[in-house]
Amino acid sequence: MENYRAIFFMLSSLVCFVGKQASAAQHAVGGSQGWDESTDFSSWASAQKFKVGDQLVFKYSSGLHSVVELGSESAYKSCDLGSSLDSMSTGNDVVKLGKPGTRFFACGTAGHCGQGMKVKITVDSGSAASTPASPSTSSSSSSSSSSSDAVQSVVGSMALLAGVLSLSLLMPQLV
Repeated sequence: MENYRAIFFMLSSLVCFVGKQASAAQHAVGGSQGWDESTDFSSWASAQKFKVGDQLVFKYSSGLHSVVELGSESAYKSCDLGSSLDSMSTGNDVVKLGKPGTRFFACGTAGHCGQGMKVKITVDSGSAASTPASPSTSSSSSSSSSSSDAVQSVVGSMALLAGVLSLSLLMPQLV
């Protein structure tokens, strides 16, 4: 009987973990255009719902652009890159949205922020799956990839769960 309680606890923990993983989304900043001067980041961001646990993915040509997180709205509005909280330049930068609130990002390349290469992200609390507020071409790639990732995560976890159940059924015969 003790074995069954331990197995039940493990399975319950796994289900909770899978649920949390399935609810997080990855948002490709700028959608299919990516982190680029030609992208309308204001429109893109307003079509998204960002939740705690989601991730922003900045994809761009390394050396041509960078990502700078700014500490305030005034720094964001004036493109004051001197007050940055963080700077990234890999071309595939991932930022986890760990708490509710507003975050500000800009390109660190001279002149790009002033030309509109900046984005303001408002993160809501909650654990519901993140989805775009309305379907659009630029946001569909990010939401479909996160849905696919969530399905793969659930399928993999269900396979693991089936294996654990099979093992637990064999345990009394082995002992």
